[in-house]
Amino acid sequence: MRLWHKNLIKVLPREQLVAQWRELSSIAGAIMKNGGPNHVLVNYVIEHDFDEFISYAYYVRKEMQNRGYKTSDSVWNKIVSLKPNYKIIMLYDVYSDIHNLRYLMQCYYNLQEKYDRGGITEKN
Repeated sequence: MRLWHKNLIKVLPREQLVAQWRELSSIAGAIMKNGGPNHVLVNYVIEHDFDEFISYAYYVRKEMQNRGYKTSDSVWNKIVSLKPNYKIIMLYDVYSDIHNLRYLMQCYYNLQEKYDRGGITEKN
């Protein structure tokens, strides 16, 4: 369970981008049911204003739509129900304390390892 670094959203391979959408749905569901996701890599989402989580989801959804992938309105509605009067914030400002250069490199090397081991087969 992880939110990929915000700067990688536009370059994530298809499988990781689609899985991120499912992950966002899962996190939103865990917040609604248990008050939080209870996973060390994503617990920070409950320590921030939900505008950041919703904005992150917005940018993931936007990228999926730009690539022609389908996104479920029910997932989006679940995510935005966390804060009905949400405000989309600039991607630059989303989780800026967590999604720093160090985290970018961690995510990059995670993707590189997946590619090296055959888990990513796309050539783009």
